Amino acid sequence: MSLPVRQQVLYWGVAALLFALALWGLGQVILPFLIGGAIAYFLDPLADRLERMGLSRPAATAVIALIATLAFVVLALAIIPAMVRQLTQLVEIAPEATQRLMNFLTTTFPSLIEPGSVVNETLTSFGTSVKDRGGELAQTLLSSAMGVVNFIVLVVVVPVVAFYMLLDWDNMVAKIDSWLPRDHVETVRALAREIDRVLSGFVRGQVSVCLILGAFYAVALMLAGLNFGLIAGAIAGGLTFIPYVGALVGGALAIGLALFQFWGDWVAIGIVAAIFAVGQFLEGNVITPRLVGSSVGLHPLWLIFALSAFGTLFGFVGMLVAVPVAAMIGVLTRFAIDHYLEGRLYKGFAGRDEAAAVQAEDGPLAHHPAED
Repeated sequence: MSLPVRQQVLYWGVAALLFALALWGLGQVILPFLIGGAIAYFLDPLADRLERMGLSRPAATAVIALIATLAFVVLALAIIPAMVRQLTQLVEIAPEATQRLMNFLTTTFPSLIEPGSVVNETLTSFGTSVKDRGGELAQTLLSSAMGVVNFIVLVVVVPVVAFYMLLDWDNMVAKIDSWLPRDHVETVRALAREIDRVLSGFVRGQVSVCLILGAFYAVALMLAGLNFGLIAGAIAGGLTFIPYVGALVGGALAIGLALFQFWGDWVAIGIVAAIFAVGQFLEGNVITPRLVGSSVGLHPLWLIFALSAFGTLFGFVGMLVAVPVAAMIGVLTRFAIDHYLEGRLYKGFAGRDEAAAVQAEDGPLAHHPAED
C-alpha cells in the first residue's frame, strides 16, 4: 500500500528544499562535482559507443580521457593566449573607436552630438571609463573567474571527478534505480527517461551547436581579415547557448569592429555581415534541427527565465544547474498537467454525467468492445 498523497508531497518537497539549500550553502564546495558530473553525463554516450565497439568501460574511459587531455593542451597553448591578446587589444582601441563614432555622429547628426547633449556625454564617459578601467576590469574578471574556478579545480579536481564518474556512470545509475520507491518505480523511470531525452536533445546538442558556430564564426571572421575575429567568434558561439543572445551580441560586436576597421570598404563590412547571416541560416535550418531537434520541450523564454532566476539566486553554480533543473521542472509540469486533465478536479461531475449520457443513449444492452 503506497503512502498517502499528502505525505508523498511532503517528502518530495523536503527533498527539493534540501537540494536548494545545498546549492545555496555549498555552492563552491560542490562546484567541481557538478562540473565533473556534467562532463561525465555529456560523454557517457561516447563511452557506451566505444563499449559496443568492443572496448571495456575502463578502456573506453581512458581513450576519452586521452583525447580530452590532448584537446585541453591544444586549447591552452594555441587558442587561449590568442584570445587574451585580442581581448587586451580590444580594450586598448575602445577609446579610439568611441572617438570615431563621435566624429561620425558629429558629421551626420550635428544637433544630436552637440556639446552638452546626452549622447556626447555618454560616449565621452564610456571611452574614458574603458580607457581608465578596461585593464582593471579584465584583470578583475580573470581574478573572479579564478576565485570561483581556481587553477587546481580546473586542472586536477574536475578531470578526476569526471573520470571516475564516467567510469562508474552505469553503476551509479543502477544504484540510484535500486533506491526508487517500489510503488512508483515505473513512473519515476518514465519521467527520468523523458528528462534524459530533453537533456540529451538540448544540452548535448546545444553544446555541439555552440562549438560548431563558435569555430565557424572565428575562422570565417579571421579569413575575412577582421582583427578581432577570434574573440568575436568565441563570444558569438558561447552565447548561442542563450536563445537569440549569441547572434545579437556577436553580430553587433563583429559588425561594429568591421565598421571601425574597414570604414569606407563596404565590401569587407558586407562580408562580415554575410558571415553572420550564413551562420544564422545554418543554425536555424541545418545545425540546430539535426543536433538539438524541435521537440525537446524547453521553450526559449523558459530557458532565459531559468538562467536568470538560478543565476540570481545561486550565482555561477545556479547557472550550471539551471538547464537540467528547468528540464526536470518542465517534464514534471507536463506530467502533472496530464494527470490534472484526466482527474476529477478538472472533469468534475460533468465528465461522469457525459459518460452516463453516452451509456443511456446507446441503451443498457449496447455492446462496447472495451468491455470485452
